[in-house]
Amino acid sequence: MPYVVERKPLTLSERLYLPQILSGMRVTLKHLFARNVTMEYPEQRPAIPAGYRGVPTLVKDPHGREKCVSCQLCEFVCPPKAIRITPGEIPADAPAAHVEKGPKEFEIDMLRCIYCGLCQEVCPEEAIFLQNQYSMTGYTREEMVNRKARLYELGGTLPDNHFKWDKKKEAAEHGGGH
Repeated sequence: MPYVVERKPLTLSERLYLPQILSGMRVTLKHLFARNVTMEYPEQRPAIPAGYRGVPTLVKDPHGREKCVSCQLCEFVCPPKAIRITPGEIPADAPAAHVEKGPKEFEIDMLRCIYCGLCQEVCPEEAIFLQNQYSMTGYTREEMVNRKARLYELGGTLPDNHFKWDKKKEAAEHGGGH
């Protein structure tokens, strides 16, 4: 035996639909004369909150040298294994001879990256930073893999107050050893 739900009869105003139409028109008119909140993206972009974790990039020191020394800590700590580093030797006569090795290849697969920020936290050289860029697009999977040149292009040069390698190089030249 089916259960029948008793419905109360509609009132006169509900049958006329006029109050509902006026209520809908009131909402429409309110939005018609309200200030426009639409942004013209990408020319206008929303404000990025402090502490935002965006695209990981590589940065250079103020002398234009690579800060990455291929320690591979970021590769080991990355939960989704989005970072791949191939270490390479640096010749003794090279301008970047202040370190013994640097990345021959460095790539971050942005389709795997979860923007956790662990790579930035673990980097002893402050060579990898999460930038405020949040719009990464591409048509193929290959376009979404940022290689070394692209990572440096996105990261640029950051000021460095430590100049750690300059101090070590000076100490070695003056016979300090450390």
